[in-house]
Amino acid sequence: MSILERIKQIIKKNKTAQNQIIIKEISKKIAQKEINRENQAVIPENKHVEKRQNGRNIKSKAKSRHSKSGELKNINIEDEIVEFGSWEISEFHVEEKEDILRFHDLGLSPRLMKGIYECEYKYCTPIQQLILPESLKGKDVSGKAQTGTGKTAAFLITLFTRLMNNELSDRKKGTPRALIMAPTRELVIQIEKDARNIGRYCGLTIQSVFGGINYEKQKRQIEQKFIDILVATPGRLLDYKEQQVLDLSAVEILVIDEADRMLDMGFIPDMKKIISAAPPKSKRQTMLFSATLNQDILRLASQWTKDPVSFEVESKEITSENIEQIAYIASDKEKFAIIYNIVSQDMLNRVIIFGNRRDEVARLTDMFKACGLSCGLLSGDVTQSRRIKTLEELRNGTIRILCATDVAARGIHVDGITHVFNYSLPDDPEDYVHRIGRTGRAGEKGVSVIFATEEDSYLIPKIESYTKHKLNYINPEENLVAVPNDLSKILKQFKSGRAGRKKTGSFREKRVKNRKEVSNRRPVKRKK
Repeated sequence: MSILERIKQIIKKNKTAQNQIIIKEISKKIAQKEINRENQAVIPENKHVEKRQNGRNIKSKAKSRHSKSGELKNINIEDEIVEFGSWEISEFHVEEKEDILRFHDLGLSPRLMKGIYECEYKYCTPIQQLILPESLKGKDVSGKAQTGTGKTAAFLITLFTRLMNNELSDRKKGTPRALIMAPTRELVIQIEKDARNIGRYCGLTIQSVFGGINYEKQKRQIEQKFIDILVATPGRLLDYKEQQVLDLSAVEILVIDEADRMLDMGFIPDMKKIISAAPPKSKRQTMLFSATLNQDILRLASQWTKDPVSFEVESKEITSENIEQIAYIASDKEKFAIIYNIVSQDMLNRVIIFGNRRDEVARLTDMFKACGLSCGLLSGDVTQSRRIKTLEELRNGTIRILCATDVAARGIHVDGITHVFNYSLPDDPEDYVHRIGRTGRAGEKGVSVIFATEEDSYLIPKIESYTKHKLNYINPEENLVAVPNDLSKILKQFKSGRAGRKKTGSFREKRVKNRKEVSNRRPVKRKK
């Protein structure tokens, strides 16, 4: 029995979410190793092939050509068809509940149901219950929905069902059948990841397109694929379209996610060009989602959709029911100690801390690292490759804390975020809702913490009015505001400006590997 078969048996026995995530990651690594092993098996045959020319030995170029094709194969490793096996829907047992829709009730394909089963979805969220019965009939939908409501799964299930029910034999490379547009790179990456999880047994190819990574490598992926689903940001997609690398004339279903964010970021002119290159709205299905609804969004929805089913999920359903919102009455000096002690004492493993400025979150990142807590940074100063790696580190537990600015707020989609800390409050209460929407996702419980400081207190009434929810005000206990003695010297360096980041962005002090090392640390002397 192969290792992969053993893993499949383990999945059936251990159905917890954490175990399944770990096992899926192991499966990917094993598959990658097997492909690498196949590549290495071919290379030795050509390794010592030499030609005689002018009395010299010249090694054959077969190895380099093979390496290049192997690289392209590895790029598209996740599009390898996953074996469906002998799974039966009867293994996916969900009890009926009054007035709550199950995925079983929607008549979905067994291949899609197996993906839903492994994602541990059981009952439809309110937005899925509103949308899916209509969108699965091919109707357009548009409306208001925050992140964390289950809207991504709603449009992905619609999309997979439509494509599998309408298989095509005559295909062209670089011509997607479904197009999902999102405003940020992080959101594109997350949607692609969700699509691969939900549709892993559907046999459809998925491609993402966004800026910040190698242009030519991404171009080669597009040119060599029969693309079923394309997830993209407007800028890079428009670039490839204008170069005729991508052909949008065969798009059957169009999804526009976070349309209000598209508007805020100035992407609407690009979106109009992209949509004009797709079939007219009478010949495609369109799904439009926005966190807010204003006249501009309603106008766009009327232009891009035909007789849509409208829906609206208010923000109060997210903030008041799923997320416990706490306001600590504290001074600016006490904020770091409170966060540090909550994370340490409660052994939190997946936390996001939001700040208003890049230098603020960068400084917080360095402070947590100096105190022995693994921490990552996400801001406009961070490269795209580093952003992707940091989010993966948060998902797999390599880091416990993520410090981020609002630039990244809507783009962070990581399951299991238990706490969101607002180190400084945003001026716009809508940004506050987007921040805390990183926790309490899809019906799970979460905690949001703000600080009622002298500087930020005037912003709190606006937040309470917008969310229609009264915050829980708490005077922190002494054990939360006290800084451990072994850390006080390190933190003093930050207050005096003696510790921090160089211009290169690296931390002056060495990383703290364990808590014992902290007590032996001495302040770093400033170079003369």
